[in-house]
Formats: sequence, C-alpha cells, structure tokens
Amino acid sequence: MRSIVFDSSAIISIATNNLLWVLKSLKEKFRGNFYITESVKEEIIDYPIKTKKFKLEAMQILSLISDGVLEVYSNDKVKERSYYFSNLINNMFEARGEFIQVVQKGEMESLALVEYLSSNAFVIDERTTRVIIENPLKLLKLLGRKLHTKIKLNKNSLKAFKVIGDINVIRTSELLAVAFELGILDKYIEDKENLVGKDLKRDLLDGVLWGLKLKGCAISSNEINELLRLEGFKGKR
Repeated sequence: MRSIVFDSSAIISIATNNLLWVLKSLKEKFRGNFYITESVKEEIIDYPIKTKKFKLEAMQILSLISDGVLEVYSNDKVKERSYYFSNLINNMFEARGEFIQVVQKGEMESLALVEYLSSNAFVIDERTTRVIIENPLKLLKLLGRKLHTKIKLNKNSLKAFKVIGDINVIRTSELLAVAFELGILDKYIEDKENLVGKDLKRDLLDGVLWGLKLKGCAISSNEINELLRLEGFKGKR
C-alpha cells in the first residue's frame, strides 16, 4: 500500500500557514495513506492542546485524524527500531569528549515507520534529521561550524546507520509545490486577479514557499527561487 509518513515539523509548518486543508486533496490524488506516529501525535496534539498558544492548531490537526486524512500508526517493532536509530545517531558525533544528542524521539519513530512500511516519502522540515538521512558527513561539518570545535565521527555508528537504504525525504516546500502544480491552491487566486490587476500565479507559489520558510521549513531563498524557476517563473522579483 502506498504511504507517506509525516514528522511533527512538517505538520506544524503546514498548520501554522493555515494549509492543513490541502492534505485531504493531496491524499485523494496520491491514493495512499498519510501516517504519523504516536510520538508525533503527542508533539502536535496531546501536549499543545493543553496550552494556549497552539491549542487551535492542535484541534485542527485532531480533526484531520478524526476524518481519516491522517492516521496514527503504532507498532512495537517500529518503537524498538526507533530506539536503535536514536542510539546510533546520538552516539555518532562527539565534541569535547561527549556525544552530541542530535535527534529526538518523534523524528526517529517517524524514520523507523518509513523504513517499516517502505513508504513512498518521508515529509520532514527539521534540518538535522533530514541531513543525517541524506548526508551524515555534511552534518559533521555543520556541527563543527556551529559548535566552533572539531567533531569526532563514530564510524561504526555511521556504517550501521547506512544500512537503512534509500529514503525519499521531502520538505513541505516540495509537497506544497506539488499541490500548486495540481491546482489545489488555485482557490486563492480564482476570480481575484482583476482586483489587483495582475497575474497572481507566481505570487501564490512565492507566498506559500516564503510562508513555510518563515514558519520553520528549512529552505533557503535560493531554493525558493529555484522552485519558482522550475515552475516556469522568474526567481527574484
């Protein structure tokens, strides 16, 4: 069965841009399942629903689960595998005699679920986990620059982690670019261009991408311009 797994960072980026409604249309086009893990549910619903700041977003996400758009997947094997990943990665990079804790429970449980289901994609905006999956040696350099010290690499942990195979990691920027291509976002501009006297197609995509960037998606301005170019628009304006 086709599936996509979402990390909490991705759902938060979408929710804080008031774009959760897009997921239903995307799922219908995808014809598969959209999953989150128990740990991610705790991060985006169970905890924030008790707060003032993110209570509304938590309730909106809860509605997606109630409607079956998002499904919570729980499996003991996935949890065990997530502990394994956490131990590997959090013992991979050492600075000043101590290992650096670079990943959290929710991210690793999501990664374990992607592997378990052989999912089509893993949607995650959090930069560190995305880099560790795609290019662990790049993270080595990033950590060194951030901490202003030499980072020691545990090669055994790195070798063991690499056996998970290829995972298709995407950000919400790529996911919403697909929604744009499918015309799902067109309701924002239909019958409105006469009000501003110009074509709003480019502004729609630009606005979505910058909204995601400013709410947590790790995408650079150059990458935004590249996505605009790929969609047939000029980059900077």
